Amino acid sequence: MIALYFDGRELRLAREYQFNRLDDAVVRVVYAGICGTDLEILRGYAGFSGVPGHEFVGVVVEAGDRSLVGRRVVGEINVGCGVCGMCVRGLERHCPNRTVLGIKGRDGAFAEYLSLPSRNLHTVPDNVDDAEAVFTEPLAAAYEILEQVRVDPSWRVAVVGDGRLANLIAQVLSTVVDRLRVFGKHERKVGLLRELDIDAVVEAESRDLYSYDMVVEATGSPTGYARAVELVKPRGIVILKSTVAARHEINMAPLVVNEVTLIGSRCGPFKPALNALSKGLVKVSKLVDAIYGFEEYREAFGKAEEPSTLKVLLKPLNKR
Repeated sequence: MIALYFDGRELRLAREYQFNRLDDAVVRVVYAGICGTDLEILRGYAGFSGVPGHEFVGVVVEAGDRSLVGRRVVGEINVGCGVCGMCVRGLERHCPNRTVLGIKGRDGAFAEYLSLPSRNLHTVPDNVDDAEAVFTEPLAAAYEILEQVRVDPSWRVAVVGDGRLANLIAQVLSTVVDRLRVFGKHERKVGLLRELDIDAVVEAESRDLYSYDMVVEATGSPTGYARAVELVKPRGIVILKSTVAARHEINMAPLVVNEVTLIGSRCGPFKPALNALSKGLVKVSKLVDAIYGFEEYREAFGKAEEPSTLKVLLKPLNKR
């Protein structure tokens, strides 16, 4: 099959890549999204080698659950051992022996086909198109915040960042709280948030400092943490969403002095994400900047690296 293979140093197009089937279900990829984590992997994050990519929509061609065959699906990316304490509690994402699609020990979605267990797959509602469905995984990560924190509707909440994940997080939080502000860096991205009736600004004002009950950091940059800590009020909550390959120093003293709760946040529940896409609670169509074939991967990743870009999709050479 055709795939994009990363050897730990360079990404290349492999036209005769050997498909590695690890589980009962085989999915033919229709679209795969380039995520900030994928860009970090190419910089050395997670020490991964293989086929990257974990955001996808596809069609099931084989599965132990025969009802899935022929259905459009998206998939949860963590595959646990099934027997450890974390897996028994339903927390496969924290299984010490897990593999992760396109990130750890498992080839991912930048290929014609991928393999996952049937239990990881979720069917896509008929009224959600393929390009929208690709956003299910990052949108689930946005909904994870509501799983981790009981957000009070009266809170003042801030999101630091204006990229694809920050946009999704802001849309989700806007359904819960009335006082939400997004702090971005790019006029175009800030403008798209404003089109969604979300308060978004490029620069913080003095009244913003130390005044938010909860701050979500989703910049994808080492500098985002410091900005989040500047915005959160004493005894507030900071949610960290960025995974950055580069080493960087952070000052922990403000967390202690201001008794701030720091929460790491990663993958999340797919059902509310798919429901939100189906009901139009979250709008993603304007987030897709370009779609490239696998053979155009250099241009695709170059586009994804541009600061003004939100989402780039890849499609295999095969067609539906």
